[in-house]
Amino acid sequence: MAIPIAYNLRNLIVRKTTTVMTAIGIGLTVAVLVADLALVEGLRTAFKATGHPLQILVLRKGSNAELNSSVTREALQILKSKPGLAVNEAGEPMASPEILGVINLPSVDSPNGMNLTVRALSQAGIGMRDVKIQSGGRWFQSGQREVVVGKSVAKRYPNAQPGKRIRFGRGEWDVVGVFDAGESAVNSEIWGELNQVGSDFNRQDTVSSVLIRASDSAAFQALFNSLNDDRQLGVNALREREYYELQTSAGAPLQFFGLLVAVIMAIGSSFAAMNTMYAAVARRAKEIGTLRVLGFSRGSILLSFLIESLLLSLIGGLVGCLIALPLNGVTTGIGSFATFSEIAFDFRVSPSTMLAGIIFALVVGVIGGLFPASNAARKEILTALREI
Repeated sequence: MAIPIAYNLRNLIVRKTTTVMTAIGIGLTVAVLVADLALVEGLRTAFKATGHPLQILVLRKGSNAELNSSVTREALQILKSKPGLAVNEAGEPMASPEILGVINLPSVDSPNGMNLTVRALSQAGIGMRDVKIQSGGRWFQSGQREVVVGKSVAKRYPNAQPGKRIRFGRGEWDVVGVFDAGESAVNSEIWGELNQVGSDFNRQDTVSSVLIRASDSAAFQALFNSLNDDRQLGVNALREREYYELQTSAGAPLQFFGLLVAVIMAIGSSFAAMNTMYAAVARRAKEIGTLRVLGFSRGSILLSFLIESLLLSLIGGLVGCLIALPLNGVTTGIGSFATFSEIAFDFRVSPSTMLAGIIFALVVGVIGGLFPASNAARKEILTALREI
């Protein structure tokens, strides 16, 4: 015969001060874990949202990042003549030569400056991405010292606002617009005209990478293999989406340290839950004896006290999720090992991250409640009834 759960709920209410304090301790542990998972989830979402399934990023042979790559203009012309390339409305092959650079600007979090990615590209490159200019702004014009900034840059960098000027290369550049790329990582970039920015970076003869698009999925694999097998061309072709997804490794150290802190706090929370349950067992010795007299088995008592510990942990898990929930949508940034510049993204407190936090809390409850519950179940009837 099982002990009703109402018995456990009543005991948690009666011991409300202890219940609240223990639940808050577990809740803080869960909040740390959920915040860490939300950070990694936000970073992963930003990179997964970047790229087109039919697009290939072409780098120099041996390179795995745009920043240390160099593709010649001659190679660019060969790439444009490759069979299987898609064409735009003007009938031109969809191939975008691009130059990548890094500049330093003061941000809201770092007045001394953070590294930012500057991408030089043509209108063809803009057309190959799912971006739109926000109202009140416009795209940069060819031949002008103008740039547009991603919405995350405009949000976090006071000097990179429309109507202002930023300095890099050989002079100042007018910020003429803010572009929105959805959840994509390119929202953390500054874009300028290919030839103008290339001249300032002394990259007239080479580009960092070439972004190309296959005409369809059937042509994609053939084009991809052709680029990697062409020894004369000497390039390294990467699927655009995979290239950005690989950069989620930037969040690995934060994930590790966040989990480490959560585990350390979980140990403390487990001891807190254990102390709470041991105290409950000591105070309710006569109750335990009475339950045994009424015919409840040792197993029923063990299960009852374990359920009580789980209920306590569940409350703590829900508290932790509520503490972490305001982080959802908050923008933060992290340094990318591929570009050595900041990638901005939003925390994502999703149902899956909250579920992970609640499961984590229940594990803490099992660890913290198992030994006290076992101790309660082992009590002899007469011994329990004699205890005060």
